[in-house]
Amino acid sequence: MSTFFKVLTLNLLNDLSRWDERKNLIAQGVNDLQPDLIALQEVKLPLNTAQWLADHIGGYTVHLCPKTGKAKNREGIAILSRLPVEGEAYLDLQRQGRVAQYVRLEIRDRRLVFANTHLYWEPGESTERYKQVERLLEWLRTTPADAAIVVGDFNGEPDQLSIKRMRKQFTSAYQASHGKEPDYTCPTPLTSKRNLIEETARSVRHAFLNLKTNRALHWRGTLDYIFVNDGVNVKACDVVLNKPAPHDPTLYPSDHFGLMAELIL
Repeated sequence: MSTFFKVLTLNLLNDLSRWDERKNLIAQGVNDLQPDLIALQEVKLPLNTAQWLADHIGGYTVHLCPKTGKAKNREGIAILSRLPVEGEAYLDLQRQGRVAQYVRLEIRDRRLVFANTHLYWEPGESTERYKQVERLLEWLRTTPADAAIVVGDFNGEPDQLSIKRMRKQFTSAYQASHGKEPDYTCPTPLTSKRNLIEETARSVRHAFLNLKTNRALHWRGTLDYIFVNDGVNVKACDVVLNKPAPHDPTLYPSDHFGLMAELIL
């Protein structure tokens, strides 16, 4: 018998300058979507924005994985589950304090691994990000499971080597559903008190990428993915949490859109 379930991934944005406004948009949006498994990146610590979300939507256990090194008390990633979790594990990705995590579930006598990550940030191609993908895939290869789902903010665009490497062993749920990846998942039109600084920094970060590719400095692209292996079928996958607040067109849940997939095990 097949089992139907929903998974969501969202980068929460660790900038808290509009958190008090954004958090209610996030909670309302997630509550409307009713995912069974949620992967969060840029969880702010020690506030623990993942725990706040779980407390306000109800019914989820929280599995937190802080970054390593100097960032361990400031930021992490997390999985929220309303399915029974039998175990969990964490992986040090070795650069920029980056980590990966998974929870292990048993559904109708089948073992499912749900993994979450936030990979190395560097504009354009990145050797370090590719190495992290290889490390992640090797870790998952040693994890006994009938099915695996890997989600998160990969900080890589669809045509880059790190994402192509993922596709050698996994299928992108959005591409399987739509025949292509989203036009973009980041940045959203969210503005904040630090918006001018952030926009300037974003332009600087992508300036040398622009020189190589003739892209506009005001970059946007697809960085967020839901990958599944052969043990999982994709019923649907869509961009979510992509609408502004009704009263404020500059207020979005995050600087990333979310992705949600309806899957069949």
